[in-house]
Amino acid sequence: MSSQPVVPKREWFGEKLPGCEPGWYQGLPSPYYHEGHKVYRAKCRKFVEEEIKPNVDTWIKTGYPKDLHVKARKAGVLLRSKALGGHDDFDAFYDLIMLDEFGRMGGGNVLGQIGVNSMALPPVIKHGSQYMRDLVVDDVAEGRKHICLGISEPNAGSDVSGIQTKAVKEGDYYVVSGFKKWITGGNFGDYFTTAVRTGGKGMSGISLLLIDRNLPGITIRKMETQFDNSHSTTFITFDKVKVPKDMLIGRENQGFRYLMHNFNHERFVLAVGATRLSRVCYEEAFKYSMERKTFGKRLIDHQLVRFKLAEMLRMIESLQDQCEKVAYAIQQGVKDHELGMQCALLKVNASKTFEYCAREASQIFGGSSIVKEGKGKIVERLYRDVRCYAIPGGSEEILLDFAMRQAESRASKL
Repeated sequence: MSSQPVVPKREWFGEKLPGCEPGWYQGLPSPYYHEGHKVYRAKCRKFVEEEIKPNVDTWIKTGYPKDLHVKARKAGVLLRSKALGGHDDFDAFYDLIMLDEFGRMGGGNVLGQIGVNSMALPPVIKHGSQYMRDLVVDDVAEGRKHICLGISEPNAGSDVSGIQTKAVKEGDYYVVSGFKKWITGGNFGDYFTTAVRTGGKGMSGISLLLIDRNLPGITIRKMETQFDNSHSTTFITFDKVKVPKDMLIGRENQGFRYLMHNFNHERFVLAVGATRLSRVCYEEAFKYSMERKTFGKRLIDHQLVRFKLAEMLRMIESLQDQCEKVAYAIQQGVKDHELGMQCALLKVNASKTFEYCAREASQIFGGSSIVKEGKGKIVERLYRDVRCYAIPGGSEEILLDFAMRQAESRASKL
């Protein structure tokens, strides 16, 4: 007679209403998460609840304080990977947990610089000189300084190969002239991993320079955005900025290749954030539908409202599984260039799910979702956040085309 399998004790964390947290928070077993992940999740939750949520509305007006990064590091929320001399156990699921928990603040992009640092620092770590790494890595990892990507330009967004900012050699310097637009975190950045043109047209003429924001000739201004932003989106002007030659990241004219290897992580960051924001839309709408009455009964007692909530949750749960699948592939060492199609499709699925959930949550809240106060203010805010996830990191149209071009390329080699 075979013994019955041992059913693990169900562990609950956070909100107990169905679907308002990922499955492994609500007692479902998962092969991905261990005790270390659970401890870290609790630290992130505590930090968001105590240090961030009470201040979001104020910081949207003033910007969040830079020293919040140092505070997050001391609280054990801002982790250093083993490669950076830190957490031996660090893997992609720690990254996923942090991004997911930060999404619970309900918009505002507080601590958004953490994601930007994680996008702009890898080219320095992988391709920069020892001098560069000594200059930047430790301070950024500890939250004392920050680094941003300087890629997009007024005439070159998703088409990175079309950038026009020039870097001309003069003696021991590159003289940089041009513009960068939509640069996330520009007011925070101490350094910029900057794409410049050092060669001819197209992708083969692009290099990366590490540029100190304090060099003469750099002007940074904040751009007002559709979404509420306690971080910053900026326009940067380089007017004959003299950058020392030893600030070239890697080899000249190889910058496009370095950036392509870096985009997958950016798309993962955006996708995980959009997944939790979609869940916040569902959570807000579900709670509201349980209490709000129309035509003599609660909203949730209307079949059409239940259908809307079910569709939201169906898409969210599928998206959560997709995020975890990509995180597992990263954890298992799948090479970055092999994840391009998966990360592209993940990011598109995330932004489309977020758009659907923001719309349907708005419909459930009705008039309360079009004012920036009261019970619907979070949904109103998130509705304006959607395009921030659908366009940066590669627009939905560009990424879908990219995914199929990769598929065709692989198929032609079979």
